[in-house]
Amino acid sequence: MFPGFDGLITLSRREGVDIRPTLLRVLTDLYVQASVHSRDEEQQFVELTSRLIDHVDDATRAAVRGRLAIYPGAPPEVLRRLGLRPYQRDQRVPLAAEISIAPATSQPPKPSSHAQLRMASSLSMRPQDAAEISDMFFRASASERGLILHNLQDTPLRASARIPAARAARTIEILERAAFVADVANFTLELGDALILPARVAAEIIDDPGGEPLACAARALNMPSPVFQRVLLFLKPEIGTSVQQVYRLSRLYETLSERSALIMLAAWRGSTLAATRAKYRPSLYDDERHRERAAPAQTRPAAQPPGGATMAPRKGSQGSGR
Repeated sequence: MFPGFDGLITLSRREGVDIRPTLLRVLTDLYVQASVHSRDEEQQFVELTSRLIDHVDDATRAAVRGRLAIYPGAPPEVLRRLGLRPYQRDQRVPLAAEISIAPATSQPPKPSSHAQLRMASSLSMRPQDAAEISDMFFRASASERGLILHNLQDTPLRASARIPAARAARTIEILERAAFVADVANFTLELGDALILPARVAAEIIDDPGGEPLACAARALNMPSPVFQRVLLFLKPEIGTSVQQVYRLSRLYETLSERSALIMLAAWRGSTLAATRAKYRPSLYDDERHRERAAPAQTRPAAQPPGGATMAPRKGSQGSGR
């Protein structure tokens, strides 16, 4: 069901990045996708999950309990280890007691508008400099990208404003769902909208084979590490099937600072502005004025009466004025 499982577990033990919670959630999600499983698939699921259930945090265990509690084909052995009873189609869940909520004493803060978010994310670096940083990052190798991100932490460049917590939480949920079904189009649309990036730049971030730009985008949203690992496993098969790639990006994500990610986000936004200016540069007024070619001065011929005859001024008498 999950190629490279043993290799990921070995790297997790040796290098210290614990990805067992992510593996357990991924295994559970893959298992509940199908309504019917063969005996071999069920036995494999029992063996793999048994090696993980006792070594994950309570939040992961609760999430797996929630998925398997309503799944009709959950193996009884796994349910017993989770403290659950076998699922019955006619079972009824008792309603929880109503929770009383005290009236709010103050007005909740008004969410920022889209225009305010754009103003808050104004760039302090010049668009041309931002474009150079972005191009250098995309052209760099994996090790060079790690150095770039590490050095951005101490640079005097101004980072982009943080994404509001409520907006980021909603975006993370949408991105995880889109990644689970490998919906790259909606994933790209939501990522670009949340980070205020055009679709072209968002697609370049997602399609990058190294995965470092996607790590920066996820860190700018403050995405939890287990969620980022699940995004890698589901959204990018070329990375998810490689044990070394999953571990490398997971370790990079653990050490990546929010400031470095937000500075890179500022560079992506600035590069977009630089590209727009370059596209419409020939239409600017100053450029058109400098592009004018000097032309020799032309004198306008004097107007002549019909027939080409020259009329002499009339002279009249001094008294009559004719």
